Amino acid sequence: MCDTAPLATTLVLTRNSSRDIVDCLRSLEQQTYSKFQVLVVDNGSTDDAIATVRCEFPCVTVVMNGENLGFAEGFNRGMRCARTIGSDWMLLLNADTVVDPDCVSKMVEAADDSKIGILGPTIYHANEPTIIQSAGGMLNSEWIPYHRGQNELDQGQYSEPTDVDWVSGCAMLVKTKLVDSIGCLDERFFMYEEELDWCIRARRAGWRILHVPQAKVWHKGVQRDYHPKPFVTYYSTRNRFLMLAKHRAPAGAWVIAWAQTLRTLLSWTIKPKWRMMREHRDAMWLGVSDFLRHRWGKCPI
Repeated sequence: MCDTAPLATTLVLTRNSSRDIVDCLRSLEQQTYSKFQVLVVDNGSTDDAIATVRCEFPCVTVVMNGENLGFAEGFNRGMRCARTIGSDWMLLLNADTVVDPDCVSKMVEAADDSKIGILGPTIYHANEPTIIQSAGGMLNSEWIPYHRGQNELDQGQYSEPTDVDWVSGCAMLVKTKLVDSIGCLDERFFMYEEELDWCIRARRAGWRILHVPQAKVWHKGVQRDYHPKPFVTYYSTRNRFLMLAKHRAPAGAWVIAWAQTLRTLLSWTIKPKWRMMREHRDAMWLGVSDFLRHRWGKCPI
């Protein structure tokens, strides 16, 4: 009997992830979904990650970008490949994740409305497997995004599929028709905030975004005691203002964004207790400067 299920292709974006990608691909081998395939998209790795993939997972197709193109352009190239082979759904996945066997099945099953275009699982901290990292995301009236349930113990408080404003880019299932409708990720962001921008565009075009609690992913890259590096501060600063400008956010959101940024810069500059944040201060200043100069793409530091 012919399998009429939609084709779901997972795109695993990797850069120097040899310590994590084997666990990720092993978990994808266990998926219960019937029509499922995997593409590994490499952003110029210099470790042995790709050699490991080719040796241990010979059936996995590898897309070589040759350089670090960032989250947005890296996935965009992978999506172009997935679309040429007739994928109906594309799961964008970080290499530092482990996926529950029923994850893809549960999300595809939950897409029972043709207007559902993006779905996200419940994401847990890998080092605390019952602690929620994200149960979907919301955008408040001040245009500040946040994760539902962040750092909460999962006690079933998010038990039903729920419409949300956005989902985490570390694991998001996207309908190919949505990409045909609104386009790919905005490559100006390079990394951080691009999934939020994509979800805003999708919702404005009439698509629904759904958090599916029965689908589960464990993410290694962010922990409760996570301390980001200066380049994260750079992208978070620049891209926050880019998002506000692109979507013509209300004046109140701009006032809050500038006030928070300038207050942080002032504290990191004049208060001795924040002396250890000088690299972050410089990165934030550069992020503001590059926004004002319309300099996008890869961080120059």
